[in-house]
Amino acid sequence: MTLSLLRSLVPVLALSLLPGCAAITQLNTVATASDLFTLTPKSTFSANLPTLSEQLVVETPTATAAISGDQIAVQPTPLQVQYLPGVRWVDRAPLIVQALLIESFENTDRVPAVGASGVGLRADYYVVPDLREFQAQVPPGAAPEAPLQVLVRLNIKIVDAVDQRIIASRSFEQLTFSATDAPEQVVAAFDDALGRVLRDSIEWSIRRIDAHSAERDRVLESLRPRPVSRPDRVEDAETAPVEE
Repeated sequence: MTLSLLRSLVPVLALSLLPGCAAITQLNTVATASDLFTLTPKSTFSANLPTLSEQLVVETPTATAAISGDQIAVQPTPLQVQYLPGVRWVDRAPLIVQALLIESFENTDRVPAVGASGVGLRADYYVVPDLREFQAQVPPGAAPEAPLQVLVRLNIKIVDAVDQRIIASRSFEQLTFSATDAPEQVVAAFDDALGRVLRDSIEWSIRRIDAHSAERDRVLESLRPRPVSRPDRVEDAETAPVEE
């Protein structure tokens, strides 16, 4: 069923090449409504997460053209990209991931303020995501009726806003199987895979920021000049030892 679902696009493409059929095909495409799907933020995290005092800005994730739109990408082979027919994301995939990152950070109750770039929030740290994999795919060597697997891979870079230096970088990946090739089941697999990636990447980000902030505070404290003790009274000054 998986490959047959993808092949359902072929007749439409063939008709569009026939003389006199282009206008009809375009009208049918406009008239056909797409089912829209969204994904959910993460709301459960480790109880021992540290609490930050710093404000975070989450940048819009970068992504390749194959997965940066609002269509649900499927790879029937490692070198081929197609899209599930008749369904779309509610927004471009990078914008969905950015919004879910922000909401999931808020759901930790460990960050005083977090927002998107461009909203005017003063950042102490930038969270810079790169959405590297966000597609369903036919498992290598699988039969046509085999369920799709969903791959989500997100790289996170943490940037210190003071000196614009990357303090940490790590990739998070999750592979989940869809129960069937029905769009609802495929999207459910996306939601599961992305949810695990969100949890792991957010917990890692908070811990890295907390460790870096604590180390910076220790360095600043060590560089702070120590107060020089001075005699409070004249007699103390007279009796104070004289350094040779």
